[in-house]
Amino acid sequence: MQDRFFLPDFCTTRNVLTVALVAQLTAFVLILARPSGAAPWLDLVRLSLFLQWIGLASAAVLCAARGRLAPLAPARAVFAAFALLAIVAVGVAEAAWWTAQWSGIGTALVPATRAEFILRTLGLSLIVSAAVLRYLWVQHQWRLRVEAEATTRFAALQARIRPHFLFNSMNTIAALTRTDPAAAEQATEDLADLFRASLADGRQRVTLADELDLCRRYARIEHTRLGERLRIEWHTDDLPSGARVPGLVLQPLVENAIYHGVEPADEGATVLVSGRRVGDAVEIEVRNPLPPDRTAPRHGLSIALDNVAERLALAFPGQGRLDARAEGDDFVVTIHFPCEVQDAPAGR
Repeated sequence: MQDRFFLPDFCTTRNVLTVALVAQLTAFVLILARPSGAAPWLDLVRLSLFLQWIGLASAAVLCAARGRLAPLAPARAVFAAFALLAIVAVGVAEAAWWTAQWSGIGTALVPATRAEFILRTLGLSLIVSAAVLRYLWVQHQWRLRVEAEATTRFAALQARIRPHFLFNSMNTIAALTRTDPAAAEQATEDLADLFRASLADGRQRVTLADELDLCRRYARIEHTRLGERLRIEWHTDDLPSGARVPGLVLQPLVENAIYHGVEPADEGATVLVSGRRVGDAVEIEVRNPLPPDRTAPRHGLSIALDNVAERLALAFPGQGRLDARAEGDDFVVTIHFPCEVQDAPAGR
């Protein structure tokens, strides 16, 4: 979940470098706005040094004060941050003035009276601070809206996948009650566990070990119905069991593979589920044979794929994705997502 406070963490290197860049750009703008002088490059060096002091000191103060500002009401937090930046600007200006006087180069470094220099510095600081704080506030509100929309869309997608999954499972159990009551009872127990997992909050992620266990339970239900026609090979020893994923992100892919690759084949087929860790990411592949009649694919081939792809994109913006492709006589679906937790292998 995104940070609920509008001010970013100025303790991070990235944000400190951003502050330094803003200070330097401000120095360039001020120098370009001045009339032509005798030594513009020397003035640029002096002004850059001065503004970098203000910028880096402001970043340090906001870094230290962020924990105290975060609990405040938004309006008070903005006012407090604005006041802190003004105090920093006055303090740095005061220090620069006296440093220039003691060094004996006061007129060259600070060509103004003390009051004029401090007031000009304060005015510039207030303008830049107001613009930056306004930008951070607007960006924060936009980020919250995007997060809320993503949460709503994710919940809708999760709700859409559940009825399809449960409907197929109930059909399987209904068929088994007439032919194999003992198997139907076992399948009902498995379905109860699957049902509990499907009712979990879609915004909460589960461990990869739990998601794989869910897939195996579903595969057991389907194996009871399809018998030896369904063969599944699990090559998941190298997967990190603690990696966090959205619930029901892998099970629909296994279901799709069985529905489109195994059921149409008279002799059955093999579904291969394999995975590995690639650097800081996890890659899982589900492979199944293409239907015998490739010109007439079964209805609903892309519904689950589109659903899982969108939920991955929402859960891991810019990092989660799904790739689907035909390789020879096989249909291969691969999902990629960042590994959030390092843990022991998921096992078989």
